[in-house]
Amino acid sequence: MRVLVSGSLATDHLMVFPGRFADQLIPDQLAHISLSFLVDDLEVRRGGAAANLAYGLGRLGLTPRLVGSVGLDFGPYEVRLKEHGVDTDALRVSETARTARYVRVTDGDGNRITTFCPGAMEEAREIDLVTAAGERPDLVVVCANDPEAMIRHTRWARAGGIPFAAAPGRQLARLTGDQVTELVDGAAWLFTDEAEAARLTGQTGRTRADILAGVGTWVTTLDQGGARLERRGESALLVPAVPRGRATDPPGAGAGFLAGFLAAVAAGLPPVAAGRLGCAVAASVQDTLGSEEYDVGPELLAERLRDAYGPGAAEELRAVQGLVLGRAT
Repeated sequence: MRVLVSGSLATDHLMVFPGRFADQLIPDQLAHISLSFLVDDLEVRRGGAAANLAYGLGRLGLTPRLVGSVGLDFGPYEVRLKEHGVDTDALRVSETARTARYVRVTDGDGNRITTFCPGAMEEAREIDLVTAAGERPDLVVVCANDPEAMIRHTRWARAGGIPFAAAPGRQLARLTGDQVTELVDGAAWLFTDEAEAARLTGQTGRTRADILAGVGTWVTTLDQGGARLERRGESALLVPAVPRGRATDPPGAGAGFLAGFLAAVAAGLPPVAAGRLGCAVAASVQDTLGSEEYDVGPELLAERLRDAYGPGAAEELRAVQGLVLGRAT
């Protein structure tokens, strides 16, 4: 199955402030805020919705074609993606802007201050998918990206009759209701978390039933773990979460779920089995520091599936191990 993944590619700069943000705020000076935090450490990690997803698909045995816009500083990240099965030949390299950067500071209470500089991502709207796609893909995944690029890529897939998956993520906040409607209508797969699902209905003014009438399957990852699968005229299917260990670093779990789900779909597994594999990969992400450092070896995945869902779920994975083999870390 040829999968084209479009969306953001970024580096994540993660810092921890041992104190409390609230202690630094002076109530009668909130109109003139000037704060400085001395942090304990800095972690620089690989990120971006499309890159994390493509990495996961590559680790699970596919060779996804990654489409996005990066800066000249992206070289080392690109090498790692290639080493794990990702086709990066369609990346657009900006000559002036740096790769998108996400910065997060977390305090001792778990509160966060975040910023995101799109940088080269804003040039994604200039990508011509006719050229970037190469051979006709079997599925186009439209992840969070420059809004105009998301619209263009969705229109291209729809016009060509190519099945597409909509995973707009946090970019929903930057889109109008009409843009959101255009992004999701006709999608074979729609992926959101619970907060995004609420935003999607609120922005479009449409009910869940209205949205389901225009998509194939709506997959919602749940705050308490697991996922809900919905199709028009059918009862929702709930897939429980896979128990995880330390849950040390939740960022990237959504992309991990999506990678597991789509790898299972590519292997011909039914949606419930795809949801289970998605949950197993997401649990592996949450047990590991970094969104692209986790283990998806077949024995580990089989163990997770067996413990969470029973021996039959593990056997479903083994039935398609010719695809879902996992690549070396």
